[in-house]
Amino acid sequence: MANMLILGGTGWLSREVAAQAVTAGHQVTCLARGSTEPAAGARLVIGDRDVPGAYDDVADDRWDVVVDVSRQPGQVRSAATALRASLGDHGHWVFVSTGSVYLPDADRLVGTEDDPVRPALEVDEAGIETYGEGKVACELALDEILGDRRVTVARAGLIGGPGDGSDRFGYWPTAFARAAADGQGPVLVPDVPELSTQVIDVRDLATWLLHAGLTGTAGVFDTVGTPTTVGAVLRLCREIAGHTGDVIGRDPEWLTAQEVGYWSGPKSLPLWLPADHELAVPRTGDKATAAGLVRRPMTELVADVLADEIARGLDRDRGAGLTRATELELIDVSS
Repeated sequence: MANMLILGGTGWLSREVAAQAVTAGHQVTCLARGSTEPAAGARLVIGDRDVPGAYDDVADDRWDVVVDVSRQPGQVRSAATALRASLGDHGHWVFVSTGSVYLPDADRLVGTEDDPVRPALEVDEAGIETYGEGKVACELALDEILGDRRVTVARAGLIGGPGDGSDRFGYWPTAFARAAADGQGPVLVPDVPELSTQVIDVRDLATWLLHAGLTGTAGVFDTVGTPTTVGAVLRLCREIAGHTGDVIGRDPEWLTAQEVGYWSGPKSLPLWLPADHELAVPRTGDKATAAGLVRRPMTELVADVLADEIARGLDRDRGAGLTRATELELIDVSS
């Protein structure tokens, strides 16, 4: 049984890590602000990582594995400094980074962990516009303080699965399911069928993060889903949702003119990315695969996400995508 500290543990991915660790019989402590409950069976220690002394209540313990998902370089730096001695000689640090650390390169056909990254953010606060640069700074801080011998860096791409609060991936099975329920009405999609996309199931990623921490698997890994295309994902979502109506494809220029965003956020069509975006480059993920990452079939991911979306309500307010009313308005405009 390992003694594990999860810095967070109440968000989507970190909660899944905590839940799996508890189920496996490990002793799990979550350090968080306490605004939401941790996974059942995990111990919650209240702490604000932006406040001095945030780690005082956990710094004297001996941790076999520490898992961190922060995007704030200052938080990562202070945590590694405060908890370094708590890792002892054999403890391991697992940090969830992002594929957004890579420099955009529209000419790159396939990406690997050796690709050049963005310059590190030089201040502690990282906003949305500096997300990748902030994560680079986090990675560098861990290497400086802990050394690569005891650190796993997981550069994740798009994460999907039940319970996703961002609604990025879940929008698509929802869009087809609600159109099917609406008399097999039309669905608006970005006309980019050959665009590369990769989705990793949150459950598979959490399983691998635990595995990496418990086995001391050090290094940098692209923890991404199997490369596929936007067209293939949309066809699968449509099939599983039972949609037989029209699919209306519109090119990115038209969508942009209608103020429809890409990737995520309100009034968007997720999965669509500009060709020069860093996440548009397919990444092999071979290194993570060799280190034990197992990806479930996309059919299972989509089916489970759709079941979760139905349970939460197809017409609920969403963090990403289009409302059905807006979608139909856009289809009318384009007709």
